[in-house]
Amino acid sequence: MTFEVITMGRVGVDVYPQQIGVGLEDVETFAKYLGGSPTNVAVAAARYGRRTAVITRTGADPFGAFIHRALKEYGVDDRFVTAVEGLPTPVTFCEIFPPDDFPLYFYRFPKAPDLEIYEEELDLDAIRGAEIFWATVTGLCEEPSRAATLTALEAHPATTVLDLDYRPMFWSSPDTARRCVGQALEHVAVAVGNLDECEIAVGERDPHRAAAALLDRGVELAIVKQGPKGVLAADRHGIVEVPPAEVQVVNGLGAGDAFGGAVCHGLLAGWEIERIVGFANAAGAIVASRLACSAAMPTVDEVNAFQGDRGTDA
Repeated sequence: MTFEVITMGRVGVDVYPQQIGVGLEDVETFAKYLGGSPTNVAVAAARYGRRTAVITRTGADPFGAFIHRALKEYGVDDRFVTAVEGLPTPVTFCEIFPPDDFPLYFYRFPKAPDLEIYEEELDLDAIRGAEIFWATVTGLCEEPSRAATLTALEAHPATTVLDLDYRPMFWSSPDTARRCVGQALEHVAVAVGNLDECEIAVGERDPHRAAAALLDRGVELAIVKQGPKGVLAADRHGIVEVPPAEVQVVNGLGAGDAFGGAVCHGLLAGWEIERIVGFANAAGAIVASRLACSAAMPTVDEVNAFQGDRGTDA
């Protein structure tokens, strides 16, 4: 089977409180969801009817079994998801304080199985055959995942996307992260990140300078997310700026992954950059207005309706 989108990297179980505006110590009930940024991106792309798969690893435990089941239910191929004996499937808790405070607590000890991806185990034929290969900066934080991620990016002949997804708790230092991101950017066609992540990647926080710096590193399309200020996208032909989509925020944690899946969909559809970013911005806004991440990913009809309600061409 040939895939339109293959993502690679983090996976886990999101354990989200069902009460909003209280600390974890006061939460009474939780719900579990499929989680992990590149995994959520695969789910989001699958919601648009795209043939997707994820390369990752879980523990050999009940949460690992839950991940396989959830992937199949969401239409994501799980053939590249394998178990690591002796390491537990990661669990992530969050607190929900709308509109902009969503602390995350990662339980990825002693080591996350998704960092135990070895380059010699990669199905490079499948990776080369995909139209889009999506990787994340988190996958670069430790070996053997770092070498495997770089190998996959280098092997892919078509559209490679690097989610600048920098999480400081996963790294020994920002300098180490910047060096590893620099290695990856040599093989990247599209880079997507927020201002903090762009600063780690290329040392720039100003969105215009950050986009220019990414293009100077060889990226063909740089997408800089600015939160309440919208999104800036730049390629060799110019700059597109898309204003934010206003919603009542419930949980902003899944918005970036929804944005990523929508970017994949737009790239595959051959849309112009402004249309891609507008669609992705709307998808992210929809998920920000919902509690869950993977379970909240919208369909094409939902995004079109959202944009139509706001007078935007979908």
